[in-house]
Amino acid sequence: MEAQFISRHHKHQPKGNQCSSSVVRHIKAPVDIVWLLVRGFDQPQKYKPFISKCSTQGDLKIGSVREVNVKSGLPATTSTERLELLDDTEHILGVKIVGGDHRLKNYSSIITVHPEIIDGKNGTLVIESFVVDVPEGNTKEETCYFVDALINCNLKSLAEVSMRMAMQDSMKSINRF
Repeated sequence: MEAQFISRHHKHQPKGNQCSSSVVRHIKAPVDIVWLLVRGFDQPQKYKPFISKCSTQGDLKIGSVREVNVKSGLPATTSTERLELLDDTEHILGVKIVGGDHRLKNYSSIITVHPEIIDGKNGTLVIESFVVDVPEGNTKEETCYFVDALINCNLKSLAEVSMRMAMQDSMKSINRF
């Protein structure tokens, strides 16, 4: 199933000086909760642990730009990112980095969210893929390893926040009886 979604939605075509990869995460929370967090282009800090602040202007739509402040510990302090794709029906979000003081040049990512059953309960399959230039002085392997690690950290946090929100929803339902 993962391969089908990757071939359908995650079609990056890296050039010679670029690398590309996909990261998969199974989350024990319903797709609507996970998508609510992922589609929050204007509030990525809700689940992305390396973001301290985000500001956007205007309505959330294709072409919207966000200015992100990155927490210390990473080789960057700011990133400017543009919303390239937002599909609430298919649960697809596409983002391109258009500026900032980091080495992720020509970075573009796609994240898709798919319902699945995990241990007999509603869960979510999340796939995030990217393509990025390989910075001078680095190899494709080093670049992909770094970005994969960053995405894995973000998706781990997404899972934790989503599961906590699902638990809170569940407790609200129980308390209504």
